[in-house]
Amino acid sequence: MANRTAYFLVGSTAVGKTAVAHWIARKESFEVLSADSMLVYKGMDIGTAKPDPIARTQVRYHGIDITSPNQSSNLAQWLGVADEAFRNAQAPLIVTGGTGLYMRSLVEGLAEGPPPNSEKRARWEALYEERGLGALQEMLCSKHPDMYASLADPENPRRLIRALEFAEAGIRTRPEQWDARPSHSPFVGLSMKPPLLHSRIETRIREMYRGGLLEEVARLTDTYPTWSDTARQAIGYAEAVAVRNGDMTLEDAIEKSVTRTRQLAKRQRTWFNHQANVEWLDVESSTHIEEVGNRVRDAWNTIGPTEIKRVGETSNE
Repeated sequence: MANRTAYFLVGSTAVGKTAVAHWIARKESFEVLSADSMLVYKGMDIGTAKPDPIARTQVRYHGIDITSPNQSSNLAQWLGVADEAFRNAQAPLIVTGGTGLYMRSLVEGLAEGPPPNSEKRARWEALYEERGLGALQEMLCSKHPDMYASLADPENPRRLIRALEFAEAGIRTRPEQWDARPSHSPFVGLSMKPPLLHSRIETRIREMYRGGLLEEVARLTDTYPTWSDTARQAIGYAEAVAVRNGDMTLEDAIEKSVTRTRQLAKRQRTWFNHQANVEWLDVESSTHIEEVGNRVRDAWNTIGPTEIKRVGETSNE
């Protein structure tokens, strides 16, 4: 299949894009490809707001539950799953999520870079274990400030380590073809005023803890005593583990999870504003899902679907 297309719906966490995408997919008999770096983990369901089992009988989902919390996950792995989704989908795909790097790589191709070096990676991982996130940030910022400035998420240890690998290979900034905004058809994005989004985030986090997040973490810890760095630092899960270990009270865990989620939402919106071509639709917290869904469909009908690339292809721009 030479040309492949999809409809994209983006936005910050808790803005409602997953529910809207699901509503449209049911109405139009579409399928959904999740572009979320946390939904890839099996068993991490409550804290990631993963579509529940009933929703997944109503709509065919891709990009969910592709690895275990004790295994590392990366962009190339997700692109492989996405490639398979496009080959096997029996209906048009909606790509939705908050991991902008996944989406941009899908439409522009996987940026070239040095292969992972296990010895060097072990060194950076040891530094992270011994001295924490700040040590990685300080190392990259002091030695390779341009690379540090190019990071969309400088609080992600996996991306910091990968950036250090790029820098040591002589690559000082992001690949050149990613310096400007992409010229492909716009993504459609949902936007909400910060006070409303902040309120939704707090409500969601409290519902997660009331809905069994601590129990989910207990089950996962029994099954996977050791987690990957990314899974271990996931919002809500890191705090729930701290509660389980007696290092944090439940209310402190909730407050920290809320704060981290609000920070993530801000980073996501900033990334999409600077690194993607997005047509934003402003929504209110109380707007009915059907109204939002119809607005998204109208925008897609005007814009048309976006062409995506196969894994390994790169932009010719």
